Amino acid sequence: MENLWFGLEDKVFVVTGGSRGIGLETARALLGQKAKVVICARKQEGLEKAQNELRGGDSLLAVQAHVAKQEEVERLFDTAVEKFGRVDVLVNNMGMNLPTGELVDTEAGMWQKILDSNLTGTYLCSRKAGRIMREQKYGSIVSVTSTAAHRASPGMNIYGIAKAGIEMMTKNLASELAPHNIRVNAVAPTMVRTDFSKPFWSNQEIYDMVVKNIPMGRIAEPEDVVKPVLFLASEGASFITGQTIVVDGGSSVV
Repeated sequence: MENLWFGLEDKVFVVTGGSRGIGLETARALLGQKAKVVICARKQEGLEKAQNELRGGDSLLAVQAHVAKQEEVERLFDTAVEKFGRVDVLVNNMGMNLPTGELVDTEAGMWQKILDSNLTGTYLCSRKAGRIMREQKYGSIVSVTSTAAHRASPGMNIYGIAKAGIEMMTKNLASELAPHNIRVNAVAPTMVRTDFSKPFWSNQEIYDMVVKNIPMGRIAEPEDVVKPVLFLASEGASFITGQTIVVDGGSSVV
């Protein structure tokens, strides 16, 4: 990806959930584009491992933060501004899922935990970033959602509801922030080959069942998601806002 040009040099990014999976690969690609990157995660050991792997030097900052806790979100962005002077792009990547049964049988605590990590975290980070960007009169927010937001998915019902909420939040934020030169978009991938979804794709029976409905004959790789994220953050998407790019290998058209 080093040869791709997105015009992101020296832009300041905050990437939530940046210690692994799509977030880690997004941070890696951004550093390759000579951007400044702030990653956050809940666990310090994961952040330290990511720092050692990325080797971003002064262009990389790692901040331990739980995106569903307002005080930690405030500290995350204040630290980013203190280090780099501004925030140009927020990538809302943090998300989690737990296997769930039918909604009517699910405990309220499970509902709250999944919504907090996905929907509430995206809201708190977007709110803080939006306020910073409104003062700057410039910025972009890109959220990673999921095709689970578009169809009922057994075992992923609450997760899908949370991701659907993020897509509607994207539309509302885009409408409200456009007069301030701030764009807000999302990327919705199908199953991606990360540790997050490993219990599914590492099971050959489940993998075959999923791929059977993907015309391109495979699940997504992290890079398949990272490229659209970088595009939406770039000047190449300067007149695109309020949109969700579906990255599903064609599964939504069959």
